[in-house]
Amino acid sequence: MAVAAAETRVFLEVRRRLQSALLILGGPDEGGMHLDISITPTSLLVRTPDGCTEIRLPAGVRLVPSSCGGLQYISGDGLHLRLRVQAESSPQPISVFNQSLQAQECCTFYCQSCGEVTIKDRKLLRVLPLPSENWSALVGEWCCHPDPFANRPLHPRENDCFIGDSFFLVNLKSDLEQEPKANTKVICKRCKVTLGETMSSETTKFYMTEVIIRPSEGSFPNIPRSQFLQSVIAQCLVELSSARSTFRFTIQGQDSKVYILLWVLNSDSLVIQPLRSSNCSRKFPLLESSLEAGSGSAWNAIKVLYQPCIKSRNKELASSWEGDISVHPLTLPSATCLELLLILSRNNASLPLSLRQMNSFQSGISASYKHRCMEEHPFISDISVLPASLMTRALRSVRASVAGSFPWPPDFWFLSFAE
Repeated sequence: MAVAAAETRVFLEVRRRLQSALLILGGPDEGGMHLDISITPTSLLVRTPDGCTEIRLPAGVRLVPSSCGGLQYISGDGLHLRLRVQAESSPQPISVFNQSLQAQECCTFYCQSCGEVTIKDRKLLRVLPLPSENWSALVGEWCCHPDPFANRPLHPRENDCFIGDSFFLVNLKSDLEQEPKANTKVICKRCKVTLGETMSSETTKFYMTEVIIRPSEGSFPNIPRSQFLQSVIAQCLVELSSARSTFRFTIQGQDSKVYILLWVLNSDSLVIQPLRSSNCSRKFPLLESSLEAGSGSAWNAIKVLYQPCIKSRNKELASSWEGDISVHPLTLPSATCLELLLILSRNNASLPLSLRQMNSFQSGISASYKHRCMEEHPFISDISVLPASLMTRALRSVRASVAGSFPWPPDFWFLSFAE
């Protein structure tokens, strides 16, 4: 017997590289779920006695209705259904600096939080990416003579902009009334947010998460802070993972204190938002703030594991990561690290329960609790009314086999980036 006032929650994730989709229909934890699911190549419609939820796929993504299978019910989570899809390859996110900076352009630097102009009408003759942090050691390996660049830091000239992993380096000599001290914070005059820091008397570092750079003839784009921060961090992670085959990152503050450990799982996910109507289910919480900004019904996302390191949590793990050369550090203002941690927590709470955690690093990458259930038990199909009590007994042995405390259960979340 279905609960009359229950609300069906819909989660659809498309994996472009795997050409597969995961559909999760969340419903009442007690009783049953009366569902009528209609699947076409371009849409998915879920009808219940209380209303309907419709998902329309974006261009370039098509479902294969005949491939529906692997029906499972997970208590507290809902129905899981897998399908094949025909999807175009993942769109490459526009480089953070290519979308903002073009040589020969006059640019204006804005504080992202309040729109205050930091640098006005700066003509950039050279926009160049900085080498990796270990470039000097690599030069020593390749050169048969003493390193000609030893102890010579790379500083931009007046009309240069150098691009690091998460920052811009610019020369502000002509914009400053007095010579600043090195290693001092750069603060927004209006909102007092930390924008960067001085590297020398002439060179200033601005963090990509704190400034927006636009052509001077344009205007300041009012982008919600959460959406902007997710987009910038996601693009940084995608670029670094692709360029350096690095998938583990530490997010640290300007004082080198580690706030978050991140492990990138994949960057080819497409999360699709159900359409709203007067009698349909509420918006998918993960995309709510972004959709209110008019970003559409489909959102590219990267998927990562994370662990917070604040208040002395995971000290040993953080220490081992810091000593691992395969882990790449990303430095941000301390307040931004805490903002990102808050976004992580909020996005994690928005996901279906089975997607929120995985096991330890050693085994959690390939098998989560949900995947084990699907591997160890036969698939169930052709069920239109599925009482929760039946599946609870069927899954009880599996739940017992994976229950208990895990040595390192990292949280699991989605991070979105703009198309």
